[in-house]
Amino acid sequence: MRVLLTGSSGWLGRFLAPLLRAHGHQVIGLDIAPGADTDVIGSVADAALVDGLFARHGFDGVLHAGGLHKPDIARYPRQAFIDVNVSGTLALLEAAIRHGASRFVFTSTTSLMITQAIRDEASREAVWLDEDSGPLSPRNIYGATKRAAEELCRLAHADHGLAVIVLRTARFFPEEDDTHRDLSGPNLKANEFLNRRLTVEDCARAHLAALEQAPRIGFGLYIVSAPTPFHRDEVAELKADAPAVIARHFPDAAALYAARGWALPRRIGRVYDAGKIERELGFRCQTNFAAVLAALRTGGPLPFQHDPAYVSPAVRPAGAA
Repeated sequence: MRVLLTGSSGWLGRFLAPLLRAHGHQVIGLDIAPGADTDVIGSVADAALVDGLFARHGFDGVLHAGGLHKPDIARYPRQAFIDVNVSGTLALLEAAIRHGASRFVFTSTTSLMITQAIRDEASREAVWLDEDSGPLSPRNIYGATKRAAEELCRLAHADHGLAVIVLRTARFFPEEDDTHRDLSGPNLKANEFLNRRLTVEDCARAHLAALEQAPRIGFGLYIVSAPTPFHRDEVAELKADAPAVIARHFPDAAALYAARGWALPRRIGRVYDAGKIERELGFRCQTNFAAVLAALRTGGPLPFQHDPAYVSPAVRPAGAA
């Protein structure tokens, strides 16, 4: 299949492009920054460029992984988010429809599901989040524009029959968290595999599964996160005493963490349920919290990427590696 991959120089793109090629797909990468898997430098907001690429290459599939992200809020005005995340997505969808592409996969975010109340952990219980959760009230321009782009994807299917899958991905970035600094980066990432993180490798695999199965699904929207060990009936206890719940599922977790000098979360305020994508696409993340503990037991490498020095290619100084 000939595939257009946007965001090909980004963190996900550098894992996704080789995976697509390994599965026999021809990939043309589009990004505003150069990269090993980027063939065309340009923006998805340039509708003429996008249409020209479709006319020239005859793409059968689109993986739209490019866009402005939460850290970009500090670097770009709101209009830029609308231009790239909304207008850019519309340009890609319209070109896909006009040129007869058979499928479209959009990389969205679980961030748009987090209202200010959820962010502030105002509830006495952990909030259990799945694809039916709502009403949605994104708390920043990033989430608002991703939500608008999701609706454009839905309309493209409803109005034109384009097979579209929206993937609301949980956290998979390699750098330090930009808001939470009370724990080390690896400790925080390890904790998040309990409720809201996946590896970039699993994220790439989810996109491949979505691309290959989109025509069978028609339109689908899925949370993509490592499978949580928790159950819905544990939400109150997760908020009151998360270590007790964790001990029930993983009796040696506290000792393994203590040997590493790490801390388990005292409370957990939200849990992403990724069960729907497993039920409908047969996709399940390979790396979970149990894999983290297995690495701690053996002293082996942690099963996720952590790079505190990572800088997006889009903001990296010219000539920097």
